[in-house]
Parts: sequence; structure tokens; C-alpha cells
Amino acid sequence: MSDQHLQSFFGQNTGLILNSTSKSNPYLFIRCIKRKNDGIWEKPSKGEGKVIKCSLEEIIMILNVLNRNSINWQSYHTYKDKKTAISFGWEDENTKTLWINIGKYSKMLTFAQAEIFRLLLTHILDEKITFATVSQSDNLNFTSEKPLEEISNPILIKNDSIISESTSNTKLYNEMSNVDGIISGESEKALLINFNSGKEIWIPKSTIHCQYLPKKALTQKFLIDNWVLKRNKILT
Repeated sequence: MSDQHLQSFFGQNTGLILNSTSKSNPYLFIRCIKRKNDGIWEKPSKGEGKVIKCSLEEIIMILNVLNRNSINWQSYHTYKDKKTAISFGWEDENTKTLWINIGKYSKMLTFAQAEIFRLLLTHILDEKITFATVSQSDNLNFTSEKPLEEISNPILIKNDSIISESTSNTKLYNEMSNVDGIISGESEKALLINFNSGKEIWIPKSTIHCQYLPKKALTQKFLIDNWVLKRNKILT
């Protein structure tokens, strides 16, 4: 059985590449690339395109959508100190078309492609749960001549960085709110959103921090800066 998995989904102008480098790593990579104006595809080897490093938790949330337990999932992904809005969602409850949005990249998967994506993610997750969640005691070399505190310090530093990242994300989300709305119109720089309150407001795209399905008459969540919502009395 292979230790690595690589699968690509290409359309006319956008491609998506799923890559798990090892079943022992508790993460995998999803990269989006597009065809340039000259017809040449962006090259991952040159750092082109957009890549996210998905944790086990994120894989589970993606599968929750692929298994149709939820119609969509949106999040703010952090990788190499860069925050990227990501979303995975079906066009509606009955559709067989899946939209994947990573930053400014949007990729549509057909039903067959989405099913391959689901089966592959399920298999990879099962492998990683088995091989990438080794207990900490299995990784510590107690025969080492180094004092225990020298072994423990890197773990403490790692935990500190996790707490710091969590605090940073909390502060970020405190400045935004997830609100339900329906797209009524769109311009180059703004969306006309009909909110549950009945208000229809033009919201600058620069203040929307999530990917959305470019489809009207569909209720979906939008992660929007609080100051815009308060100014338009969507939030009080």
C-alpha cells in the first residue's frame, strides 16, 4: 500500500491538486492553480498557485460537507503566517456540483469528481488516524542521555505557539461576524446582500472574509467586518 497519495482535478482554466506526502503526517496539502492568459498553467514548482495545509480537524470538516451532513463549510485557514479564506460547499441541498474556494481560486467538481475526492479523503484520514496519531510516549527516547527538561522544552514551545495562534484567531474573529444572507446583485467591488432582517445592503467585497457561492436566491453565511454591519445597523 502506498505511503503517498496524489490526485489532480483539472478543468478548462482551474486545477486542484490533493497531495498527502506520508500517512505518518497529520496533514495534507490542497493546491489550486489556474491557466494564465498565455495559456500556460501556473507551476507549483515555482511557488505559483495557492496551497493550504489541512489538519486532521479540517479534513473532518471537509468530509462533513462531502458526506452531505452539511451543505457548506467556511473557515479562515492559516499557513506560513498567511490567512486564507476557504470554503467547501454544494450549490444547494439537491445539487451534484461541489464548489471549492481557496483564496481567490474557485474550482467546481462534478458529482463523479466529488465522489473520488470524498473516497480519497476518507481513506487518507483513516490512514492518518492510525499512523499519524502516535502517542507522545512512543516518540520520546527515554534512553537518551539528555535531561528530561531538554526533551520536554520543544513540546512546551510548540504548545505556546498553538495557544498564541488560537488567541490571534480569536481576536481576528471578534472583529467579524458570520451572518446569513442572499446575494441579490454584484458589482466589481461589492455584493448586494439581502439579510434576514429584510435589509438589502451593498457590502464591499474587501470587508467579506470568506468565499461564497456566486449564486443568487441561495441563503449562505458571510464573514463580514463588524464595523460595516454596525454602520448599516445589521448588528447593534
